[in-house]
Amino acid sequence: MRYLWQYHGAPKLDEIVSRFPGLRPRNVTATDKERQAIMTAAPPHLRLWLLFCADLAIRSGTAARIDPSHYDANRRELRFTTKYGEHLTLPCTAEIVALINQCDPHSDYPFVRQLWAEDARHRWGRKPKLDPNDPSPLSKQFCTLRRSLGITRKLTPHDLRRTAAVHMLEATGDLRDVQALLGHRNLTSTLWYLDHDMRPVSRSVLERIKRPAWREQEEMTA
Repeated sequence: MRYLWQYHGAPKLDEIVSRFPGLRPRNVTATDKERQAIMTAAPPHLRLWLLFCADLAIRSGTAARIDPSHYDANRRELRFTTKYGEHLTLPCTAEIVALINQCDPHSDYPFVRQLWAEDARHRWGRKPKLDPNDPSPLSKQFCTLRRSLGITRKLTPHDLRRTAAVHMLEATGDLRDVQALLGHRNLTSTLWYLDHDMRPVSRSVLERIKRPAWREQEEMTA
């Protein structure tokens, strides 16, 4: 607008139109109580899907497609390609391993789909028709479960991924650990998950960083 005003006689609007502040990251994380209630009430297929998101911080769409070809039973690790083409290897938690062990390791179907089909067969005597590339039915089941538990906040499976990222930072204090968990090539993408988690500055830290490391060593040995 300033260019048009200076060189083409347009009205001077740059001081009137407010600047766009930019998007802010979604800052919703699940509480321990919410997570426990959801995992306890979820049927096996839904629990595995959500554990992929909550324990391993996998995107919900990718989690719905994880199948036996991605799992190393000896190492108890998942090896898969992320949404943006990054190759990621993650160790499985004990709860995830226990659910995976209920599945057929020779099947081509995703783990979540196998457990869902088995659950439907026990409940209704038939297997559901599932598209392994469509996580929307799982999302609807999650919303129904969330509401049945009285969780009124619009919590999503992706919020569980964000929760895992925040907990990793709290546990290690290292952004690189969070980056590795999320499978990000760019650290800026990782910060998007943590931008809302601003901690107060400690006076002791300020006193520490103003002194060179060698001076601290000298004081300790004196």
